[in-house]
Amino acid sequence: MTASVASGTPQNRAPAVGARSLHDFSRISGEVTEPPPAGETYRVRYRNLHDGQGRRWAGTLAIIGANVAFEVLFVVWLLQPSHHPDVDERWWIQAANVFVIGSIALVETMRLVNVFSLSLASVLARDPVPVRPDPALRVAFLTTIVPGSEPIEMVRATLEAARRIRHEGTFDVWLLDEGDDREVRRMCAEIGVRHFSRKGVAAYNEPSGFFTARTKHGNYNAWVHAEGHRYDVFLSVDPDHVPLANYAERMLGYFRDPDVAFVVGPQCYANCDNFVTTAAESQQFPFHSLIQRAANAYGIPMLVGTNNAVRIDALLAVGGLHDSITEDMATGLALHARRNPWTGQRWRSVYTPDVVAVGEGPSSWTDFFSQQLRWSRGTFVILQGIFLKRLRRLSPPRALHYLLITAFYPSMAIGWILGAVNASLYLAFGVSGIVVPPALWLALYVDATAFQLWVYIRNRRYNVSPYEHENSTGLTGMAMSVLSAPIYASSLVATVLRRPATFVVTPKAEAASPDRVVTFARHLRWSGFLAAAIAASFAFGYANLDVLMWPALALVVSLVPMAIWLAGLLRTRGRVASAAELVELVPVIPEPRDEKIGAVA
Repeated sequence: MTASVASGTPQNRAPAVGARSLHDFSRISGEVTEPPPAGETYRVRYRNLHDGQGRRWAGTLAIIGANVAFEVLFVVWLLQPSHHPDVDERWWIQAANVFVIGSIALVETMRLVNVFSLSLASVLARDPVPVRPDPALRVAFLTTIVPGSEPIEMVRATLEAARRIRHEGTFDVWLLDEGDDREVRRMCAEIGVRHFSRKGVAAYNEPSGFFTARTKHGNYNAWVHAEGHRYDVFLSVDPDHVPLANYAERMLGYFRDPDVAFVVGPQCYANCDNFVTTAAESQQFPFHSLIQRAANAYGIPMLVGTNNAVRIDALLAVGGLHDSITEDMATGLALHARRNPWTGQRWRSVYTPDVVAVGEGPSSWTDFFSQQLRWSRGTFVILQGIFLKRLRRLSPPRALHYLLITAFYPSMAIGWILGAVNASLYLAFGVSGIVVPPALWLALYVDATAFQLWVYIRNRRYNVSPYEHENSTGLTGMAMSVLSAPIYASSLVATVLRRPATFVVTPKAEAASPDRVVTFARHLRWSGFLAAAIAASFAFGYANLDVLMWPALALVVSLVPMAIWLAGLLRTRGRVASAAELVELVPVIPEPRDEKIGAVA
């Protein structure tokens, strides 16, 4: 199957089974255009995803409007005073009722925020118009290795693919080796790439800050400090991501705009031959196919570490990659809050939907939970620390976008925690908080959820993943987010309690972590809490179908991941394939001979 790129986005997709289809997904944003004549300032131009859709777009707007309106009306109806319970004489029951009412208001408001966020992204999503890169641009390609955690052969495949990247000007490939390993040095010499290591250099291995030891950001900052002056831009991928030969051609042209600090592309998992990776790939849809595209409207797509291009002068203007579990998000926020000292304008970023690198996703529950824990914890740490300070330096539209995109993890975590607490208060003490006919509440809640699913599924035609099945609804990905709620809740609790947060390299390829019972420890703890609350409801006489629905459903959610594991659904035939094996011919595919450079209309 070959995806169509005539309209800018492949509309019907199946898993990429050959280099040709993946090549088409690397050109989603359209044909490369010529830059303006010499002497004219270039600015990134964009194409709205809905251009030319006519009645279909009007229908989408109607659905989005109805979705938001229905959710608002549902929240207003639910919280009206007539639904408050009769006052109990016991002060602690009164206090508990107030708490439950407040928590319901908070949970529903955060759900409304997520509905609004997805709906707004559906309206604003747009793609940049690609432009031919400046051949005078001096470019370095960077990836890293942590010997022992990342297989050398996996990194070899990445480096060999990087050597095939096309760029007319200066282009050097670098490997940033945390261990200064002899075998790694020998591999670099064989392939013909440059080797860098900060091992043994005290100034580049500090306890914290820009050169924190044993961190990705510290490794990159050491290279930037030592070698960055030789280049204008660096391209970067995680070591398990294989870049396509047109990586530079699809990413570098936007740097003709002097205010573009970085360019990012989508993250795609090629090893979708097991349940966890397939579901994790689907889970990414809202962010990479809608949220990042909507951020183009404000010039603030989030920096994603898996594959990107970064202007070195812009990075130096904020001191380098920032010390954080999610250093990419923290650094991107710092750049968006600053002005370009050479133009006086705000730094901007660009998101391209072009799939220019494919990588390996988590293939076990252990690695998936570790990834989700790190991403959520990094977001919570940023929200707890620098977020408000940076937010004040953003324009109102940019600030709104950041508020919306950072609401996901808190809403999932808070919803899970408060849902469990509220359920236990009723099941054990009869604290209701809101008194409404259960059948009516359930009907309205189902209707509100159906509206959300309608918007979600309708936007699936903009999916940028070559590895999801044709006409997939993406419901597996949505379910994966729900199954991760106990992880997000644990992450929030750890953040509030200020437990130490450290960056852990996710094992790759054959080093992937096996699943054990301890993998599901967080889920099992929540299962025990919910089971105890349900048991208490029978003991104290508060058990009934209406109030048991949520805790019973939450108990099922807590047990499902382990049940899937025990059922053996993660078993694959032989070992899990690597990204390099699944896209082995892609990096060497030439551009079609009849491809012509178009002009911007």
